[in-house]
Amino acid sequence: MLPRLRDSYRRRDVNRRDFGRRAGAALGVLAVAGTDVAMLGRHAGPALTRRVQQASLRVNGSRALEWLRVLAEFGKTPEGGISRVAFSEADRTARGYVAGLMREAGLSVSVDFAGNLIGRKAGSDPTRAPLMMGSHIDSVPGGGNFDGQVGSIGAVEVARTLADNGVALRHPLEVVIFTNEEGGKTGSRALIGHVEDAELDLVTASGHTIAEGLRLVGGDPARLAEVRRPEGSIAAYLELHIEQGGLLETQEVEIGVVEGIVGIKRWNVTIKGFANHAGTTPMNVRSDALVAAARFIQAVNDVASSMPGRQVATVGRLDVQPGAPNVIPGTVTLSLEIRDLEMSKIDRVYEVIGARAAEIVASEEARFTFERFYVSTAAPTAQRLRRVIEAAAERLGYTNVRMPSGAGHDAQSIALLGPVGMIFIPSRGGISHSPREFTEPRHVVSGMNVLLHALLDLDRS
Repeated sequence: MLPRLRDSYRRRDVNRRDFGRRAGAALGVLAVAGTDVAMLGRHAGPALTRRVQQASLRVNGSRALEWLRVLAEFGKTPEGGISRVAFSEADRTARGYVAGLMREAGLSVSVDFAGNLIGRKAGSDPTRAPLMMGSHIDSVPGGGNFDGQVGSIGAVEVARTLADNGVALRHPLEVVIFTNEEGGKTGSRALIGHVEDAELDLVTASGHTIAEGLRLVGGDPARLAEVRRPEGSIAAYLELHIEQGGLLETQEVEIGVVEGIVGIKRWNVTIKGFANHAGTTPMNVRSDALVAAARFIQAVNDVASSMPGRQVATVGRLDVQPGAPNVIPGTVTLSLEIRDLEMSKIDRVYEVIGARAAEIVASEEARFTFERFYVSTAAPTAQRLRRVIEAAAERLGYTNVRMPSGAGHDAQSIALLGPVGMIFIPSRGGISHSPREFTEPRHVVSGMNVLLHALLDLDRS
């Protein structure tokens, strides 16, 4: 058994004993069927009565699963997944569907200048900063039906459950469907002022530039600065997400409590050789950009594999010019991405890779140019929110373990506005960004219930 998993079982026992000591006989009624809550209220006070009532709340799992099924129809592919890239027609119609669900949940719906779809509900104490939940519904090309969608539908279902049961929060509530998460977290990064002007001209998988796409979904790229929020403007942010890895399934754990989200840096790397006739140029006088690129790709893998730690480095895109079978490649453009929980570690990995590139230049007579085009800062989750999520999972009877997130999420942007917490649920086979992406319905509902009770706990605190 993993040490943290073993510790989680111990924490569950400790929390239950502490819960009993603090709550006493009054909260003991939770274990008694048919308790007269009204009688409890007369003897224990309205605050304790509300807490007892809320302890029995559960999301409507069948309703939420049906919403997920319908959402999967927008951009559905023959393989059973979705291609619902940001700003596409499928994305825009899916956003309309989710906006309708938000309204049915009693939320006031709007779209900000970054295209974020926002549902709001006032709290009983207008002086409090809002509690925020959310995720995204856009996908990668040829993606699956759970990445982002579980967290988005889960947040709406939690709001609907509160409305159906007449539960009024003290804090204002915001449910946010962030724009273009898969294409660079445009919506969440706009809230912290990190979208650069040059990004707006990038062409997305939809064929539209980001600027064009924002206009299509109701945003305004010329007014992005007005979207930015100050630090401390939210009380807390919670995001439910599939793990996108295999740890929870392998260890048979139901809930992952995320400790932190990796930082990401990306570069465009251009390698210049000399294009020449493939038939008449001897091998010993060639300056083949693709050969240099091949050595570089191997070096990236070797560096990331040999250094201690959890860092990863990837070359995921390659463009060869002029791209003819009878011409020696003269120019290769490729992507380099490095991820780690520490931004300083990303920089160290990059420095070593750069040194290896210099060695290739010396031997292959090729020239390398590195242009950084994307940064997503690593974000530890808040200790307090980790404890809240663990306590909610344990009260509901779910096993849990603390773990890092190797994937980027909107939560890491929102971490600059206030404390964030993330809830992971198992991914079958650790598969994601694929039509084969799948999470068991029972785990989907379990995650939504943890999200609900973590939110209620944060509102009380």
